[in-house]
Amino acid sequence: MIGRIRGTVVEKQPPEVLIDVAGVGYEIQIPMTSFYQLPEIGAEACVYTHFVVREDAQLLFGFADKNERAVFRELIKASGVGPKLALTILSGMSGQHFMQCVAHEDISALVKLPGVGKKTAERLVIEMRDRFKKLSLQQTTSDDFTLKGNNSIENTFITANDAKEEALSALLALGYKAPQASKVINSVYVADITSEELIRESLRAMI
Repeated sequence: MIGRIRGTVVEKQPPEVLIDVAGVGYEIQIPMTSFYQLPEIGAEACVYTHFVVREDAQLLFGFADKNERAVFRELIKASGVGPKLALTILSGMSGQHFMQCVAHEDISALVKLPGVGKKTAERLVIEMRDRFKKLSLQQTTSDDFTLKGNNSIENTFITANDAKEEALSALLALGYKAPQASKVINSVYVADITSEELIRESLRAMI
């Protein structure tokens, strides 16, 4: 099991990041709630990981802290929830927010996530309620991720089209349909917004 990776951020293409560790590049899929906290390209980052081995692929998922990873691990134990859907859920809302939705049986918030219909949301509430009672999620400050500044160099020269295309690519990767994603992106777009900010605002508008 690969539990943690520390190295240099080489590429960032939401929801995936490439981290170089002693010359080996690890492709890690990260939920957007953690992705926003990644430092800029060239800086060092440490992510907590979960390794998934399938017949056709070996996938590495990363998280800003152990709490988010714990929620992910509980999610993929639920009936009908694979790593991709779990990634989508934790991109639309933080682990803490998801736990609150489960605790309050907030089905309406869960069904707004792509791939989560009413039956899936109801099943998640039933299955996850007891599991989450065993989890003690505390809001902690992690120094594993270096919080990115508002003026990171990599985003300085991104054009409107570049930002929209990157945001659309990220939302499609998370399971949103192209017409819905394009509509929301255009509705929240403002001048000089970075691609990551555009993705964040688009996901907020979805919920």
